[in-house]
Amino acid sequence: MTTKTVFITGTSSGLGKLTAIRFAQMGWNVAATMRTPEKETELTSYDNIRIFKLDVTDVEQVRSAVEQAIASFGRIDVVVNNAGMGTYGPLELARESDIDWQFAVNTRGPINVIRKFLPHFRANNGGMFINISSFMGITTAVPLGSLYNMSKFALEGLTEGLYYELKPFNIELRLIEQGGSAGNKFKESIVWNRDEHIRDYDDMIGKLEQVMNTAGDSGQLDDPQTIVDAIVAQATGESSKFRTVVGAAGNGLMALRNALPIEEYLEKMAENYK
Repeated sequence: MTTKTVFITGTSSGLGKLTAIRFAQMGWNVAATMRTPEKETELTSYDNIRIFKLDVTDVEQVRSAVEQAIASFGRIDVVVNNAGMGTYGPLELARESDIDWQFAVNTRGPINVIRKFLPHFRANNGGMFINISSFMGITTAVPLGSLYNMSKFALEGLTEGLYYELKPFNIELRLIEQGGSAGNKFKESIVWNRDEHIRDYDDMIGKLEQVMNTAGDSGQLDDPQTIVDAIVAQATGESSKFRTVVGAAGNGLMALRNALPIEEYLEKMAENYK
């Protein structure tokens, strides 16, 4: 049986690294990408993992990494668009560069990768893109996350829209709506929008920071291996769900949103931060 190959973005830590390791342990070939491959020590110990330098916002680096991966393995079967970041804080206070960066990483990044892989998948008459979204891409639950939500809502729309144009080529699309998970360092990597001269948002910022700081203690963070399991299930065909919401928090929010008119849902969420 031919060994399959997966291409994963953002594998330097957290979910991306865990996913790369799982596929390698399953016997798959893994093209693991990251911005600073020279710093990686763990993934280099696997014979079936090869590491490629990639900043998903750099179109030329995307082209180079995709070409190198295809040349190394001959064929890529699955692409996992995992690289992402989060900007939180009042939209009014966001720096122009951070607004652009949020979109560039979470939305334009997957677009860059998908576009470079499409000729390969068309030539092979098949392939799969698994886009790592968030349950914040199909619902909202906290204030000050408008830019992050925007980027993930856009990724959802992109993936759903691509379904129609790629179906004739046997190219499959999947979405994983994850929540917060232990060990992914999301909180530590958040870029906060603040202005010491504008204090009107301080109370709301403080309440959101408190929620994020206590999420682990209150059991709101999922085991990242459950997210890896969901990714693997899609790649192997064990699951064929277009959208997979992972974790109790995300599924609970989706159930609540589906049960209420949007006006009631939004007001109910807002009550938590008054």
